[in-house]
Amino acid sequence: MRGIFLDYETVSNGDLDTTSLTEAIPGLHFYASTDTSQIADRLADADVVLLNKFVLTRAHLTAARRLKLIGLAATGTDNVDLDAARDLNVAVCNVRGYCSQSVMQQAWALILSLTQHVQQYDRLAKDGSWVHSEVFTVLAHPIRELTGRTFGVVGWGELGRATAQGAEAFGMRVIIANRPGGSAAKGRVDLDELLAVSDVVSLHCPLTPATRNLIGARELGLMKPDALLINTARGGLIDGGALAAALKAGRLGGAGIDVLPQEPPVDGDPLLDPTIPNLLVTPHIAWAAREARQRCLDDMAASIRDYLRGGRRARVV
Repeated sequence: MRGIFLDYETVSNGDLDTTSLTEAIPGLHFYASTDTSQIADRLADADVVLLNKFVLTRAHLTAARRLKLIGLAATGTDNVDLDAARDLNVAVCNVRGYCSQSVMQQAWALILSLTQHVQQYDRLAKDGSWVHSEVFTVLAHPIRELTGRTFGVVGWGELGRATAQGAEAFGMRVIIANRPGGSAAKGRVDLDELLAVSDVVSLHCPLTPATRNLIGARELGLMKPDALLINTARGGLIDGGALAAALKAGRLGGAGIDVLPQEPPVDGDPLLDPTIPNLLVTPHIAWAAREARQRCLDDMAASIRDYLRGGRRARVV
C-alpha cells in the first residue's frame, strides 16, 4: 500500500515524530508541499493520501484510480469534495479534539491581551512615557475585571466548550448561541440576544453557507461598545471590512483574530491595516502547539490502522 502526505510542511517544521504514521503505512512519502502541476503524478498510484489544506476536487479523485483513503490533518473537511469521495467509494477521515487546549490558550491569550492592553502598556513602558510619568504608574488605557461579565460562545463543540472553561475559571457567566441556521435548543439563546448581552464573544463554529459572514455590520451594531470579538475558527465567519470600520469608529472594544478568509492573505485583507485600534491578528496559530500537532499525526495514524482493520474511526465518508 502506497501512501503520500501532500503538504506536510503545513503541519510540521521538523519538530514532530512521524513514527506512528510510518508504522501505519511503511514507506509513507512526505511531500513538503504540492502544487497543481504535481498533483496528478503524485495521486496516480497512491492508495492513501494524507493532507491538511491542499484542495482535492472531484477531478483529482476521479483520476486517482487506486485511492482508497483520505486522511485529513484537520477537523474541517471543506477542502475535499466529500460528495465525490462518497460516489467513488473513497473513505475520508478527519481528526477531532486534538487541539482543544491549544485553541483555548490562544483565545484566552487574545482576550487577556486586549483586556489588559498588554501591547499598549508594553509600548508605554519602553517609549519613555513611564520614565517621565509624575506618578509610579501609567493609567492610559482602561483595564477591567472579567469576573461577573458574560462570555458568549458561538459553536458549542469541543473547542467552544474548552474555551468556555476558561471563562468559568475567571468567574464569567457563559451563554451559548443556538446553532446558526438550526432550530432553537434548550438552554441556548438566539445569536442576536447573545451579541447584545455578551462582554466577550468567541466564535468556534464551522464555515458553512449558514455561517458565512455570520458577523457583519448589523451584528456588530448589536454588540456592546466595549465588547470583545474573538475568532479562532474560520475567517469567513466575519465581514472583515465591517469589523475594521467598527473598530476604527470606536463602536467595539476590540477584536482578536487568528483566521482570515484567504490564508496566506496574498491579496490583502482589511484587517491587516496597522492603523486599526484594539485589534490583534495572528497567522492561524491557535491550533499549533507542538503537542497538539503531534497528537494530530498520532490520531491520523490510529484512524489509518483502524481503517485497515475494517473499522470506521473518525470517518466522515
